Amino acid sequence: MRHKIKGKKIGTSASHRKAILRGLAIEVFKHERIKTTKTKAREARPLVEKIVGLAKRGDVHARRQVLAIVGDRALAHKIFEEIGPRFQDREGGYTRILKLGPRNGDSAPMVYFELI
Repeated sequence: MRHKIKGKKIGTSASHRKAILRGLAIEVFKHERIKTTKTKAREARPLVEKIVGLAKRGDVHARRQVLAIVGDRALAHKIFEEIGPRFQDREGGYTRILKLGPRNGDSAPMVYFELI
């Protein structure tokens, strides 16, 4: 039983799940819109929202925290210089999930996961 454990399993181990969500967050910041499954988008949303919140803060510690998650200096620079100021006057809700319909192969519900 999974008492008081947050999040879905996504059919993988904990380390693989963490890597999947991290990769989704990185791709969202690179392309600002990705196509993924509904479950993965809903699981990655808190991580993306957290990174945008850190980017809004903009201090040195926040930069180090984002760099630890993202792992790419150029992308971290983009997050702090372009994405953070864009959401400066917004209190929350930096992402949007738009439904697309089922995937052809396995009928998994597909969505666009994007920054507003």
